[in-house]
Amino acid sequence: MTGIDAAELAPSHGARGGRRARELSRRGETRRERLIDAAAVLTPSALAGALSFYEIGARSIWLDESASISIASQHGAALGAAMAHDGGNMLVYYALLHVLIGLFGNGVVVVRAPSAVATVATVAIVCVVARRLFDRRVALASGLLSAVSLPLVYWGQDARAYAPMVALVSASFLAFVVLVESDGARTSRWAWVAYVAATTLALYMSFVAVLVVPAQLVALVWCRRRLRPVALALLVCALCSAPLVVLARQRGSGQLFWVPKPSAAALHQVLESLTSAAFQPNFPRTGTSDLLTWATVALLAGAVAIAAGRIVRRHGDPPELSEVLLLGWLVLPVLLAWAESSVGQSIFLPRNLLVSLPPVGILLASVTVGRTRVSGSSRPASWGWAVVALLLALRALQLAPTYGVSPENWKAAVSYVLTRTHPGDCIAFYPSDGRMAFEYYIGASAAGPAPRPVLPSAAWGDVRPYVENYTAPSRSQIAGLLSGCSRLWLVASHQGDPNGPAASVRNYRRYLILQAALATEMARHTTAAFGYAAPVDVELLSR
Repeated sequence: MTGIDAAELAPSHGARGGRRARELSRRGETRRERLIDAAAVLTPSALAGALSFYEIGARSIWLDESASISIASQHGAALGAAMAHDGGNMLVYYALLHVLIGLFGNGVVVVRAPSAVATVATVAIVCVVARRLFDRRVALASGLLSAVSLPLVYWGQDARAYAPMVALVSASFLAFVVLVESDGARTSRWAWVAYVAATTLALYMSFVAVLVVPAQLVALVWCRRRLRPVALALLVCALCSAPLVVLARQRGSGQLFWVPKPSAAALHQVLESLTSAAFQPNFPRTGTSDLLTWATVALLAGAVAIAAGRIVRRHGDPPELSEVLLLGWLVLPVLLAWAESSVGQSIFLPRNLLVSLPPVGILLASVTVGRTRVSGSSRPASWGWAVVALLLALRALQLAPTYGVSPENWKAAVSYVLTRTHPGDCIAFYPSDGRMAFEYYIGASAAGPAPRPVLPSAAWGDVRPYVENYTAPSRSQIAGLLSGCSRLWLVASHQGDPNGPAASVRNYRRYLILQAALATEMARHTTAAFGYAAPVDVELLSR
């Protein structure tokens, strides 16, 4: 064999080296892309964690948080009865809180930590959904906008199930997107399981999670993708939620007696909440609330117009999943809640429509930093990041003043009473729910001995959930109730609404009757109020 023949037959070291270099380059590029994608998710998530955990224990607990703590502090049959009292609403949340309290106690940070973690998870999931539906730029911008959101951060610092519900609803949508768009059997199977788990757990966190299911169904039917596995998944979710339905039917809608029918004012509050421009009545509006509200509405209208234009230009072809899914996620829960509240039991509250908050950030990001079609080519809007920065600044102006502010200040009310209590003092609550919040701070306070409870009369240390207990003694029972009391502290909050629904009016009248009956036995001495959205009213009466 000649030298030339050998050279032709021998492998080319230069070619092998070139292929290896190209392969290493591709691997390096893939690794770099993954790191950038991870940064687009982790950066907003870290911001959400910082905003949610900052001063998480500074704000006083309020009545609903004290109910969460009291319910979760029960054991055995008492725990089951307490969780069922609300018709199974937030059942899984109470079970989670029960475990945490058993392990770490009922400190403010402990009971609020699950909500803060859930807010971080929501932001991370929003980023991933935006990355799948759009691109990395939209993922980063939508995550930042979601992280700097007054309603999301507020509920992330609250011992209620709303933040975990939003996280699970977001996870349901992510699993839905993966399930609908997946081709591989393994990916599809895991996405199916995740979709069932997230959707079912969201329902067990709060009933209102069901409002998002129609949005998913509309997107599914309109885009004509994988109808069968999603329908089967929803059937499994319905079967898993059967116990919840039974509990809800037994309880009825009595726990929502105080929710008024939809009105222009209620709609405006929902709009301010969804745009992260205000959170009434918990916090006063700022001078830039209107600017943020209407700037956000204008951008969302632009996103809707762009999506509608794309659908029209398809001339009957199925639209993109992102176009239908995000619009349905934003609009349908609001419309359904309005319709249900108009003809049946009202549920039209900003907290119940938090399920529509995640798509706001994604739509805002898509219309600002997303790629748009111009003259047949794709390019990002040059002004997009400036708009995102402006929105973030405006959102921060709404969020910053709320830290450490207590719209319902039970901590201060308890300190006020304990530092002024004399031997022989008694204390009464209307409604009895207030006792839960008062007793929570007695356990952490060393200000002085507490007055003897007479309404309700259970001794301190006997932790019971008094939920929506508006009972009051009759005039004939007042004298016996005050036996042995030299002075009486009357503590009231959420007494009812003289201009609200019929049940709220009745509760408020009971409060007035109780005040009048006590006035026949004792004279009013001093009064004080703590908080402003739902102030804790404290009266001291003496003989």
